Amino acid sequence: CHVRGRHGSAEYDRRVPDRLHFTDSDEADELLARDPMALLIGFVLDQQVTVQKAFAGPLVLRERLGSLDAAALAQTDLEPVFREKPAIHRFPGAMAQRVHDLAVHVRDVYEGDAARVWTEAAGPAELRANLDALPGFGAMKVKALGSVLAKRFGVEAAQELVPWHPTLGDVDSAQALADYQAAKRAHKAEWSKGRAAAAS
Repeated sequence: CHVRGRHGSAEYDRRVPDRLHFTDSDEADELLARDPMALLIGFVLDQQVTVQKAFAGPLVLRERLGSLDAAALAQTDLEPVFREKPAIHRFPGAMAQRVHDLAVHVRDVYEGDAARVWTEAAGPAELRANLDALPGFGAMKVKALGSVLAKRFGVEAAQELVPWHPTLGDVDSAQALADYQAAKRAHKAEWSKGRAAAAS
């Protein structure tokens, strides 16, 4: 199992893009591509804040703590770190708890190696189950992360998780991120209009 985990991670490393274009910071974008734990934390934080704010969070966390090691995060009271100005998220208490729960899960289930969530999945069903089990991940996040793994990291098992609609997996430049956010806003507006019409 150990060997498989190391081999899986090495295979993952070879296919890593040099950055994911999710923030306004090159350093944050590079960290997301290089550190699987940073990527998972970014997805946990991607709720009720902009994509840029959410995915810049892992870098801020690493700067404040010195590491994104799952075991270290699991042993730390993250709430003061999240509340320190500027706050990492608009809901620092709730998100500190979610990131803590994620770190405990990665430490206990994957021996602290976040990449094993996908490198050790035997196929799409196992990968979906692994992602579903991550604290803070609902159906939308599973699809979005599956799409990023399939389209940006070449993870074969993730191909079946890619939904029909645009996701962060389609974002490969700053312009693509702006386009994705505009499309998402339009979709939300349509959805709200439809809901209002149905209610009247």
